[in-house]
Formats: sequence, structure tokens, C-alpha cells
Amino acid sequence: MDGVLTDLQETKDALVRASDLPLSILIVGVGGADFTQMEVLDADNGRRLESSTGRVATHDIVQFVPMREVHSGQISVVQALLEELPRQFLTYMRGRDIKPRPLHVAPRSA
Repeated sequence: MDGVLTDLQETKDALVRASDLPLSILIVGVGGADFTQMEVLDADNGRRLESSTGRVATHDIVQFVPMREVHSGQISVVQALLEELPRQFLTYMRGRDIKPRPLHVAPRSA
């Protein structure tokens, strides 16, 4: 992939629909291409994606990392990709009022 989406609006529409699911999409940009469109999909600017019908994504599900930024050596590509996953997961759970079950510890046998 060269970083250019020929169907940017269709991709946005699909991501907005997918934002209702417990899903995160991780994208690594490899090479020197212009990844502006990929950065739009990763709503790190605080603006959630909007579909062609005006529906707004329930939360950000995309994490985009250009490999050239990782090559500086300060963080690994894995660390950069996984950085947003906890927040994305918690946003999904809180948005649906899903709470963890209480922890039940099995009694120890003597």
C-alpha cells in the first residue's frame, strides 16, 4: 500500500460502523509515502470520524503509526501501536456501561 486510499469515504463509513464493536485497528505505515489520509483515520486530533450520512464514530478504533517516526529509536513500533489500546478498550466498555465482574478468589485447600 502506498498510503493513498482511493475510497477514503467508504473507509470512513466502514470504520464508523465498526466503532460500535469491541475492535481496534492497528496500521503501520511503511516507506516514505504521504500518510495524511491514514492520519485522518486515526482520530488523534480529537475529532471522531464521520460517515457520509453524518453519523459520528462512537469512539476512536484506529491506531496509525508511520514506521519512519519509530525509526528514531525512542519507542518500538509495538509500543507505539499498543499505546492507545487500553483507552480504546475502556472507552468501549464505559460507553456501554459494562463493568468487570468482582474478583472471586478460590479458597485454598489445607
